[in-house]
This record gives sequence, C-alpha cells and structure tokens, in this order.
Amino acid sequence: MACKIQKPKKCISVDEAKELHSNWCEKRGKHLEKNLGFDDAKSFHWSVEELEEYLAYVKQESAAQGIKNPGVRVYFGAYSEKSCKMGRGYSTLFFAPTGIPARSMGKDGFGGNDNNYQIAAFNKGGKGNPPFDY
Repeated sequence: MACKIQKPKKCISVDEAKELHSNWCEKRGKHLEKNLGFDDAKSFHWSVEELEEYLAYVKQESAAQGIKNPGVRVYFGAYSEKSCKMGRGYSTLFFAPTGIPARSMGKDGFGGNDNNYQIAAFNKGGKGNPPFDY
C-alpha cells in the first residue's frame, strides 16, 4: 500500500490565495494596466510533469556540483516587445535554481540560496489570454 503524501506545511487556503491575488490586482495590476495600456498577464501555467522534469534536472545537476539542498527562486520578467508574439512585452515568470556547493559556503553556512548560474533557468509557461483572476 502506498504512503499517503501529507499536505506541505507551506500550503495556503483558497481564501488566502484569493486575497493575495485580489491584493495584487488592486495594488499592482491596475497601475500596470494604466501605464502599459493593456491588461498584462496575471497567471502562468506549467503542467505538473513539466515542473517535475525541471526539478529533477535541478536536483541532478546540483548533486553533480555537490549541492545537497538545492532550491528554486521565482523571478518576474517581461518579454521585449520585439520578441513578444503580441508585440506588447507581456510579463512572465521564470524559475532560477539556487544553491552553492557546501565547500563554497562561508563558515556561517550562508550562501546556499544564491542563484546557481551553472544550471539553466526555466520559463515558457502558458498564460491566461485574456488574463483571468484566481
């Protein structure tokens, strides 16, 4: 019999997620739309399979570098108007692997969540078009 996976401790409720998204729309989204002149992307989508594939890649490459506990940082980005299919320069998100080999950390143990530029970042998720709310 397979072990049941417990809900991760950092999960948030649907209500919390709705509040976070609503706050973003009110405090950021309206200003972006006014200044850009269009409703920018509000969400991005990757399949579980795509995310698992990327995380497995990060684990593999990190292990080869002697990194025992790699991480992933999420960055906001924006396409150039020239490279954007719609010619607007929509927002995007990308994942950047983190972690440095233990031998490179200072005596205090800090530095493990620095960006690891030896491993490729991850992008090309789908976005809602038109943008939709949580």
